[in-house]
Amino acid sequence: MASDEVSPAAERVRVVGAWAGTLEVELGAWTVQMLRAEVARRAGDVEPDRVSLISGGRLLRDDPASSLQKLGLKSNAKVLSSLTSPDRGKAIAAEAAAAAVEEEHASRLVRLWDAAKALSQRHSDGSFPEEDFNLDLEDQSGQKVMFGSVDDMKALKMALMLHQKAKVLIKKDMYKEALDVLIMAEEAFSLCDPKLIERVDNVPMLQLDIVWCYFMLRDVSRLEVAGDRLKKARVGFERSHGKDSSRFRLLQAARHADLAIYVRLELLEGVVAYHNGHTEKARGSLSSAQSKYMQLQVPEEAITMLMEMGYEARASKRALKMTGYDIQSSVDLLCEEREKKIRRREQNLETQREIKEQWKFGKTPMNKAVDMQKLKGLTSIGFEKYLAAEALRINENDADRALDLLTNPEENSILQSNIESRRKRPSRGLGAGSSRAAAASAVNASTVVNTAPHVPDGNTTEGNHEQLVSNEAAVNNSGEALNRDEVMNDEGAVNNNGEAGNNEGALNPDEAMSEEDDEGEQAASHNQPPARDVVMENELANELTGDALDDYDIDVANEGQAITEYLSLLEPAAASS
Repeated sequence: MASDEVSPAAERVRVVGAWAGTLEVELGAWTVQMLRAEVARRAGDVEPDRVSLISGGRLLRDDPASSLQKLGLKSNAKVLSSLTSPDRGKAIAAEAAAAAVEEEHASRLVRLWDAAKALSQRHSDGSFPEEDFNLDLEDQSGQKVMFGSVDDMKALKMALMLHQKAKVLIKKDMYKEALDVLIMAEEAFSLCDPKLIERVDNVPMLQLDIVWCYFMLRDVSRLEVAGDRLKKARVGFERSHGKDSSRFRLLQAARHADLAIYVRLELLEGVVAYHNGHTEKARGSLSSAQSKYMQLQVPEEAITMLMEMGYEARASKRALKMTGYDIQSSVDLLCEEREKKIRRREQNLETQREIKEQWKFGKTPMNKAVDMQKLKGLTSIGFEKYLAAEALRINENDADRALDLLTNPEENSILQSNIESRRKRPSRGLGAGSSRAAAASAVNASTVVNTAPHVPDGNTTEGNHEQLVSNEAAVNNSGEALNRDEVMNDEGAVNNNGEAGNNEGALNPDEAMSEEDDEGEQAASHNQPPARDVVMENELANELTGDALDDYDIDVANEGQAITEYLSLLEPAAASS
């Protein structure tokens, strides 16, 4: 507070406007908030938020908090004060709070995009593994597939991660935030070759989710664009699912897994038609949606019957909805899903073993991991694993050059000699302050992620070629997750440049570890990746499910209420006609 007597440390500030007078303050200690509170008190105990202060033609802000001296005020400085109306003051405060929230949201969107881009990049171009999981594309049977070029793979993985993030937000009723992420996912999909994704249902699913957010936000202003998006969704679903979902039924063993999708689609088509004045079209779409909605109302006794067999309530309800309440078909579906989880667990363990080996083998000069498929090819023709891995590593995973090296007696001998000499060197393992150690410890070591879009396999029959893409990924807590620090302690240490040594001074053939030569180290130092946003990357990875049916398992309670609401709005029109 200002003093009535002048103290040696105090300096004067002249205030004019809403309150006029001289305040004696300590410029180095007082902040704008303190000055505003004092002016508010002297102006009649008004709310400090109503007081605006201007000095030197600048509005004095208290965010971030700084002393008056740092803001440029000097002794005898003049400050203009003004009062806003109570409502206006609250409005200004609300606007400032809203602006701060919007700024934070915009910053988060940038982080999401960058994290998805970084993850898709690392898990598509053979980069040295930073995590103990892989992101892979799989078809409906769980088989890994290639999808166009490396750039197409990157774009698709990025789009799928962003779409999944948006679906998580939708489930939390955060429709505005979800809409922004969906638009980013749409942009990522646009980076893929259109011919590669036109026969799968990820993109029409995205269009449907966007319009659903419009509807839940009650954004009538976007009706025109909503109609266009629904048309694209309808065409996309028919292309991927077949006429009347005939192809989808064939691939899903006659199950109706997509029924909830069409409830939402026909509801939204009816809503758009209603607001555009097409009452008959609206009634037809809404009636069809209502019929499908009723088919998804599962009898409680059927759920109880499956639960008595040992199945969980949620899984039982989903299976019954997708099989038309047929108990035997539901049991078959539940058994299939259980078998898929077992296979995925086995695949996850194999993936973890491969990543563990890649950590041992070290980086290539361009910061890539040793290609395990090419390594298997070389070991299958008789070369020792540690020797073949080193040959691939120093030749940037060029299998032909690695084979030439291995089959050249002189170069092979030099390679073995170099490896032997490195075994005898002291380990230069990861230190406590290592950036790689910090990154590894920040990643959930028990998580294995395998993206599972059900991409058509070009080598299969026509029926399988029409398989759907589901923008999900698998996250399984295997219980036998890899701990990077244990790998370092038990099998050798990988240093910041991807070099490797053995703490005991020697390596087994199957545990060979190599360190970069001087040239390789220099190349690696010039190709260091940007700093990772580990928190955001983990958030994206941990939200991936890998559940092939998750896209179709929609709780249609909101849809049912909306169908009833809009059909009631159409009743007066029907009565007058």
